[in-house]
Amino acid sequence: MITSAQMRAARAMLGIDQKTLAERAGVSVPTIQRMEASQGNVRGVVESLTRVVEALDGMGIELIGDNAQSLAGGRGVRLREPTPPSGD
Repeated sequence: MITSAQMRAARAMLGIDQKTLAERAGVSVPTIQRMEASQGNVRGVVESLTRVVEALDGMGIELIGDNAQSLAGGRGVRLREPTPPSGD
């Protein structure tokens, strides 16, 4: 699965817009817009979602699930739960 936040972050890391991702994945721009507007996990047609994930992979993006290790190496950013503020 991919979350909408992962999709937006992947585009930001690649420095591409929604149109470029849509072209690379072979889907429409409105499809990318709907996916990125989802709350949590992206919902949509499985084939479209697979195309987007494969396009991101081909451009060098490794999607890392919760509690999964990244074994491919390379630079990246990972989102984790924030640390609660201390009660000073």
